[in-house]
This record gives sequence, C-alpha cells and structure tokens, in this order.
Amino acid sequence: MKLPSESTPLNQHSLEAIEFWLKTIGASQSSNNPCQWILSLSEASGHIEICPDELMIIWHNERKETKFSFPYGLSRQDIEDALLQGP
Repeated sequence: MKLPSESTPLNQHSLEAIEFWLKTIGASQSSNNPCQWILSLSEASGHIEICPDELMIIWHNERKETKFSFPYGLSRQDIEDALLQGP
C-alpha cells in the first residue's frame, strides 16, 4: 500500500492507510478491539486507540500512566514523531 505524503494530515488518510501506517511503525492490532493497537518501545509500552475525533495513546511504564491525544488535523509525520519519542 502506498501512503499519502508524510506531511498529509491524518484526517486525509483512509482507515486502511492508518492501520497500515500503524503496522509500519511497529504497532500491533489488539485481538480484542480492532480500534486498539499496542506500541512497545524500549522504555514504555502504549495502547493506541483510533477514536472518532483523535488518535489517543496511553503510555505505561514502571512509574506511571501518561495519556496523549492527537487531533487528526496533524500531519502523519508529526504524530509519528511524537509516538516514537515515547512518554
């Protein structure tokens, strides 16, 4: 699958493209809920949820839980950079 330009806002991606993109950054889809994804980095793991108005991630590490949300109007690259930076 060919994704739109990385500067394209996420709201201009199809659901199929968003799911493909999440796979390319290393996330795996939850078997319990197709709107939830798991992203594991060396220092934390996060649960990504594809919500109607935003992409949300809840990071879990040994110290705390941190929640971030990203409006779909942000570019895919901006969201990817934030996600891969971790909590």
